[in-house]
Amino acid sequence: MAETEQQSGSSPEDDTPPIPANFMVPKKEISMVPDMGKWKRSQAYADYMGFVLTLNEGVKGKKLTCEYKVSETIEKLLSLLNTLDQWIDETPPVDQPSRFGNKAYRSWYAKLDQEAEALVSTLIPEDRRGAVPEVAVYLKEAVGNSTRIDYGTGHEAAFAAFLCCLCKIGVLRVDDQLAIIFKVFDRYLWVMRKLQKTYRMEPAGSQGVWGLDDFQFLPFIWGSSQFVDHPTLEPRHFVDEKVVNENHKDYMFLECIKFINEMKTGPFAEHSNQLWNISAVPTWSKVNQGLIRMYKAECLEKFPVIQHFKFGSLLSIQPVKS
Repeated sequence: MAETEQQSGSSPEDDTPPIPANFMVPKKEISMVPDMGKWKRSQAYADYMGFVLTLNEGVKGKKLTCEYKVSETIEKLLSLLNTLDQWIDETPPVDQPSRFGNKAYRSWYAKLDQEAEALVSTLIPEDRRGAVPEVAVYLKEAVGNSTRIDYGTGHEAAFAAFLCCLCKIGVLRVDDQLAIIFKVFDRYLWVMRKLQKTYRMEPAGSQGVWGLDDFQFLPFIWGSSQFVDHPTLEPRHFVDEKVVNENHKDYMFLECIKFINEMKTGPFAEHSNQLWNISAVPTWSKVNQGLIRMYKAECLEKFPVIQHFKFGSLLSIQPVKS
């Protein structure tokens, strides 16, 4: 299967590929714990972290509601996410004995599996169509696992990788930075929360009360960056429900807290211990730096997460060229 897809990846209309490599269908490369060194030294790791940190700088001190450019590609990405959202409405949960992991999710996922390349081809111009099978893999990996009906930070990472690939082929540009997070990633989170609620998805590899959050991580990083140098709101304020309700439309971090408050019962310090600890950190820039370190240690350097990550020509397992 992959063979034929790879061949079609270098079809005649790709006379001028935007990058020197031939596109390829991404595949897993990290199959044992000792392979983790290969991942940390890879071009993919450098590019992925570079992407996360560039966006982190871009949103520093900015509100979700601020002014920014919305390009045609951003509009197309939103329309793709709206399609996924619409499919949820068309695929209601089924009656089943088990409360978690509603099997209707598999029907929803099958639709994406079938349509992913068609959806992605709406984003990519003719001269780069060879990239479609490669980029589409990351979209399919970004919405949870259809066998286990779970979702976690590895799936979230696949969506960031999907956006990173669109940047690498020049479909998204530097001046799309704010829209990538404030429009596209924010909409993605909205659709993921709807999936999690509708199909009662299990948290993948969750550390329970010791993890930051059952499902997400990146919006806490980028969301804390939005607060850097805020004149009045400090980390201690996000555990105050009144502050959350008044400001969540401006700040991604508070949107996450609001969702946790809706989904969990009992004292915040008990169900979200890590976040409770973070609320004691004096400044947002310290929170932001700490979360980046924690993301590397708890997500990107954990074998159970990275064993599922796929590598192709755009996010390559090859070592970084020094």
